[in-house]
Amino acid sequence: MAHRRCTKAGCSTAAVATLTYVYADSTAVLGPLAPEHIPGSYDLCRTHCENLSAPRGWEVVRLPEIGSTPPPVPDDDLLALANAVREVGMLPEEIPATPVTGPADPADQADIVVLAEKRHLRVIADGERPRG
Repeated sequence: MAHRRCTKAGCSTAAVATLTYVYADSTAVLGPLAPEHIPGSYDLCRTHCENLSAPRGWEVVRLPEIGSTPPPVPDDDLLALANAVREVGMLPEEIPATPVTGPADPADQADIVVLAEKRHLRVIADGERPRG
């Protein structure tokens, strides 16, 4: 990850926090440095974080963990689902039936088979309908 600099004019110190404004709530939110630059937000150094003030009538919310390492960018669920579907297409014709477990009525699940699982996502098929 490239190090980002404070966006305050004339400051070249490394940024440690991201400032965003919630105009509807008249709130300025100062939190840990975002993993990526967010349009409309400001990256600030420690000094500018400590000296931050908001306009009259606005509230400043300071989230914990400022200056800590930003969290990794999470994997996209849509990408994980696409990969699971792609893997199913590469599987042999005969897929062993794995019953789906969950809060649904067991009678409704009798004809459902799990084709593939990837983390918390499942590719399922109706056992009565032909696949392909």
